[in-house]
Amino acid sequence: CCNFTPVTRIAYRIGVPEAGVFREIFNTDSELFGGSNLGNAGAAVAQNVPQHGRPLSLRVTLPPLAVVVFKIDRR
Repeated sequence: CCNFTPVTRIAYRIGVPEAGVFREIFNTDSELFGGSNLGNAGAAVAQNVPQHGRPLSLRVTLPPLAVVVFKIDRR
């Protein structure tokens, strides 16, 4: 998910196709890249709230001027 604005988006919803835990696998705002380390504590859980044409959604924090990538945990 991309946030190309200088504003942090808290509780932003991203539609997802299935239930589960989605791991935050990449965050350009990580302190490893000189960022402020805003993120989602490593994961977000799909909730029964439709969004973006998908049956479920994640509620996430999107840091300003950043890209955050999630991947479903199939373990």
